[in-house]
Amino acid sequence: MPSRTRSVVPGAAALATAAALLCPAGAYAAPAAPGRWTAAPAPGGGARPGAQDRPYFYLEGAPGAVLKDRLSLANPGGEAVTIRLRGGPAGSGGWIRAAAEEVRVPPRTRADVPFTVTVPGDAAPGDHPAALVAEGHGRTAAVRVHLRVTGPALAALSVEEVAVERRGGAAVIRYVLVNRGNTTLTPRLAVDADGLFGPALRRIARTLPVTLPPGRRIPLTEPWPDPPALDSVDVRLTVTAPGGAHGSAAASYTAVPWGVAALPPAGLLAGAAVWRVRRRRRAEPGTGAPAAQPETEPEPETEPGPKPDAAPVAAPRAGADA
Repeated sequence: MPSRTRSVVPGAAALATAAALLCPAGAYAAPAAPGRWTAAPAPGGGARPGAQDRPYFYLEGAPGAVLKDRLSLANPGGEAVTIRLRGGPAGSGGWIRAAAEEVRVPPRTRADVPFTVTVPGDAAPGDHPAALVAEGHGRTAAVRVHLRVTGPALAALSVEEVAVERRGGAAVIRYVLVNRGNTTLTPRLAVDADGLFGPALRRIARTLPVTLPPGRRIPLTEPWPDPPALDSVDVRLTVTAPGGAHGSAAASYTAVPWGVAALPPAGLLAGAAVWRVRRRRRAEPGTGAPAAQPETEPEPETEPGPKPDAAPVAAPRAGADA
């Protein structure tokens, strides 16, 4: 059954670690202000870190392997700084060990600190997100460590807790994505909604701006600016990801304007049908008012003439003899 347990690590450092793990691969820490120390993966050959260098660590090995890399700490300021290093969060973050837990970096100096990642012998294959956390002088930086344990990979994704909320004339679709496999996923989402009178919403699959590590849950929203004003709609979300991951879930949504909320169901259906027909007519070209018909003048009425067998009646003459 789906697990609803969430890992919680208190403190500001935990927030920095979580941000590093949930950001896209190209992001790992907020840039430091001018003159403040920085932390980044050390470039090869002893060169200075640059914008073209790797933004995060990528390490891969079998269970029981010991993986090595170096973290570069740069202090451009005029005073020495002492920086503390540790792995995070709990779990795969505990596999990380820096050569020194505290490093003193002189002013205008860079220090490259070796560290190791010891993969447990019983580690499950797949991705194990972690971070190398540096703290000192009121600042915390978490550099992402993308750790992959070799072995069979499983991509599994589900969408849960789908709900539709009305917000004035618009609506919002809420849902939760859960990575149930052992590989990091970049999901794609498609949205379909069908009402009593046909399709109400169609959105083709698009890539979401999130990276979902194994075992993680993330709540998301989908805007719906023009939902139907009067309808009963079934909304279905379909998510996919590379590796064959697929999941779908649905929710029902009934839109009823306040003015007709007290009408019986038959009245609601009749009103919805009329509204739908009028909407379609407005959308169809050339379906305006019916063409005016030419008016015809009525034929003049004729008075009936004398009957054929009736004799004419002479008008009496004035002064006739009595």
